[in-house]
Amino acid sequence: MATSGGFFDVDNKLKQIETLEATMAEPTFWDDPTNARKIIAEVNGLKSTITSIIDFDKRREDILVLAELITEANETDAAEFLKEISLSSQNMLDELDNIEIQSFLTGPHDTCNAILTVHAGAGGTESCDWADMLLRLYLRWAERRGFQTEIQDLQQGEEAGISRASFRLIGPNAYGYSKAERGVHRLVRISPFDSNKKRHTSFASVDVVAEIEDDIDLKIEDEDLRIDTYRASGSGGQHVNKTDSAVRITHIPTGIVVTCQNERSQHKNKASAMKTLKSRIYEKLIDEKRSEMERFYGDKGEMGWGNQIRSYVFQPYQMVKDLRTGTQTGNIASVMDGDIDMFINSWLRAGCPTSRNKDININD
Repeated sequence: MATSGGFFDVDNKLKQIETLEATMAEPTFWDDPTNARKIIAEVNGLKSTITSIIDFDKRREDILVLAELITEANETDAAEFLKEISLSSQNMLDELDNIEIQSFLTGPHDTCNAILTVHAGAGGTESCDWADMLLRLYLRWAERRGFQTEIQDLQQGEEAGISRASFRLIGPNAYGYSKAERGVHRLVRISPFDSNKKRHTSFASVDVVAEIEDDIDLKIEDEDLRIDTYRASGSGGQHVNKTDSAVRITHIPTGIVVTCQNERSQHKNKASAMKTLKSRIYEKLIDEKRSEMERFYGDKGEMGWGNQIRSYVFQPYQMVKDLRTGTQTGNIASVMDGDIDMFINSWLRAGCPTSRNKDININD
């Protein structure tokens, strides 16, 4: 009997799980804690990938059994069986949609955690407020999907909002899904900061990188780093505000700067910042090979008109439109509360386009 598991290589994944679990059962498994944690994470990832597929096949087989029973049942029982088949089939259509989306997550780091950074564009208070709104949107989206989040760095705007924020997104396929959000986001609204109630256009960029594991062959020389410590500016108690626990690391050859101030320990902040730095250097190397920065942000990486991947219009009408796929909705409130899976899913189905489709009208 045909199953949906073949496409996802379920049998091979089950064999991998069996092999890894045999390794986990060995007495010396925890002699190398770092490697042990990686194996456990790999097993959990494999199980997460195939569990929904196995459950789907079991439910499909149950429906086939019910269909056979209908031919032998009396009229009353047959009607009940048919009702159950109809309800189960509808639920399975939704599950099949999720399984289909998972099939697109085949990139080398799609299963990894992700690091998201929101930057306010030019425009002062307006853009800082927009960046803050985007940060809330992604935190709410993460909550909806069951991802964990960990704020690494948060820089407040001068009057309102934030100028920049970075956070870890932790969970299965976190990078695979969130990479759809990388690019420039445009907001059009009547400004709450303008006494004349004029419409303003604001820009913010979202950067997404995979959290690269330690086994990636990427050497960072100590002499290429400048490490600064300073007092954390956010909340966190008396200890955080009175000691130089925050860490800023500059990678001199590339100019990449990362900061971390969410931990009270300078050592933990440094370790977290180094992990982020490694991820961003790796992403930059990939970008240089395929010139993705030009495709995402324009020739000079400007956060401005024509480079956006998505527009959020609050007035004079309400619409959010993805300018790579054409996906749109008028339900602004739902989107700003984190309901963005429609944009992510359509982007994955479209083959992960990395630039705005010039045939899509921004103002439609």
